Amino acid sequence: MSSQFDVIIIGGGPGGYNAAIRAGQLGLKTAIIEKRETKTLGGTCLNVGCIPSKAMLHASELYETATTRFAALGIKTGAVSFDLPQMLKQKDEAVDGLTKGVAYLMKKNKVEVFLGAGEITAPGKVRVTAEDGKSQDLETKNIIIATGSEVTPLKGVEIDEKQIVSSTGALSLPSVPKHMIVIGGGVIGLELGSVWRRLGAKVTVVEFLDRILPTMDGEVSKTFLRILKKQGMEFKLSSKVTGVEKLKTKLKVAIEPAAGGAGETIEADVVLLAIGRRPYTAGLGLEKAGVALDQRGFILTDHFRTNVPGIWAVGDCIHGPMLAHKAEDDGTACAELIAGKAGHVNYDAVPSVVYTEPEVASVGKTEEDLKKAGVEYKVGKFPFSANSRAKTNHETEGFVKILADAKTDKLLGCHIIGVGAGELIAEAVSVLEFGGASEDIARTCHAHPTRSEAVRQAAMGVEGWTMQA
Repeated sequence: MSSQFDVIIIGGGPGGYNAAIRAGQLGLKTAIIEKRETKTLGGTCLNVGCIPSKAMLHASELYETATTRFAALGIKTGAVSFDLPQMLKQKDEAVDGLTKGVAYLMKKNKVEVFLGAGEITAPGKVRVTAEDGKSQDLETKNIIIATGSEVTPLKGVEIDEKQIVSSTGALSLPSVPKHMIVIGGGVIGLELGSVWRRLGAKVTVVEFLDRILPTMDGEVSKTFLRILKKQGMEFKLSSKVTGVEKLKTKLKVAIEPAAGGAGETIEADVVLLAIGRRPYTAGLGLEKAGVALDQRGFILTDHFRTNVPGIWAVGDCIHGPMLAHKAEDDGTACAELIAGKAGHVNYDAVPSVVYTEPEVASVGKTEEDLKKAGVEYKVGKFPFSANSRAKTNHETEGFVKILADAKTDKLLGCHIIGVGAGELIAEAVSVLEFGGASEDIARTCHAHPTRSEAVRQAAMGVEGWTMQA
């Protein structure tokens, strides 16, 4: 294997492997370093995050649909049950197929893969240390740090991935817990809590703030909370977990009001810690190399450039949304900048999706953002209960909300709760990226009958001419 490169990427997740692909396409001699024990690329997202969680969400959603909705649709199946080992197996098969796909893309784009821990020993120099302790020194013109993030810890809650789990352990539980307590009302907690609730667990979500999905539009958060409660999830908002005591077969979870006051203890079989993620930069030699970090551990960058010439950073370890698709765009743009092209990522047009049922999707500004900034805006809303396709399919929960500048009509944000929201948001993302107006959506023909018509009707509502509600 070579030891001289144009670009060396530390970290094989979405940011890293997409940077490698783009660098290879642009003719740069590229290497990527990954230390994951499974010796697979794809990072947290592909191995123990986005992909396996979606496999479990899909399977559990089909199971719940069969047990709760088939009869009303005139479908008779007899008794329906699930096979958890097979459900976990098909999840692992999806991961295996996709990680092999990433490995193929490395070969296709002439990217050399080094398995081991990468450490910057000096600008332009990287040491790779394999599991057996053997090391190899590489030289390069450019280093891209793409090491991602790790679970944010919580004092008094020690993860063992058996009883007290992170998202990793929650994707491989050997049996359905009777009671799961989820610490954190964000995307990860709500998605994985939904999986196990559908399979029969009692799920209680403990959230420090007074609402779930705190970064999303307030009306969306409030409506989604109501939907999840109707599905059977329980919530303790404005509450904090102060400790978890392990017994032989149970856990005792101490919960207190966030503002202080009398607490309570609740028993559970499994506790899922999902209060967020933090940058992973340990053991990279950043201090020695002189790379600047902020107080929260994020690498400081300007268009992916660190303060050290030739050292770049992308993805979860820098500022911006901690999302796989943001990391992909970071990696692509960074490689293009290294190759002398104009790489750029517009973080205002990065969508966020919660893959529950119904889904929640958001892009751009929320009403709270606009009010805080003093921006005058108009709102257009349309409920799925008035959408012909949603009504026909008996999937009428939720709505589409469009936010536009009150003077120019420029699209500022779009927020959706509903089946397929993660796909529907793409239209708004495109219009936002091109600087378009709500009228551009309202005047564009949408196929009938489709859920996408709800997006158009909401856009019509900005100027007060919604036609189907």
